Amino acid sequence: MRLMQIEGSRMLGVATRFMRRADLSEDAVQETFVMIWRRAGQFDPSRGTAKGWIYTILRNRCLTMLRQEQRDIATAPEVIDQSLDDHVLQTAWDRLDTASDLRKCLEALDEGTRHAILSSYVLGLSHGEIAGRMSAPLGSVKSWLRRGLSKLRECMS
Repeated sequence: MRLMQIEGSRMLGVATRFMRRADLSEDAVQETFVMIWRRAGQFDPSRGTAKGWIYTILRNRCLTMLRQEQRDIATAPEVIDQSLDDHVLQTAWDRLDTASDLRKCLEALDEGTRHAILSSYVLGLSHGEIAGRMSAPLGSVKSWLRRGLSKLRECMS
């Protein structure tokens, strides 16, 4: 209980940076506390600090959950109703004023990058979900988003 009071909020922040979804972050922290409780006897102070050990468990739990999420996306494409998502994205795009700076900047991006950015911000999809829906490698999607957002910032300023 004391550990949760002292480190809980920081652990949730770290998990949120990894997971990018509040529900998955909370699950990761909860599972980490269970693992800490079960493995407390395995902690060896000669190998590092208790705090380092705790955050290593959290990091590994987050990575495992992200890998599982990617497998779920890859193995269950029938669950994803992409036509509805495409409709939502098109509706959001159509609502942007044709004279708006944001629309002009988005139009300057290539179609894949624009689709990835809109999927992230309009649909709230994670990088892994976008990669699964676009049938693209996760690293490529992350690069497209990073470079695309950088170009948007530059264009909007």
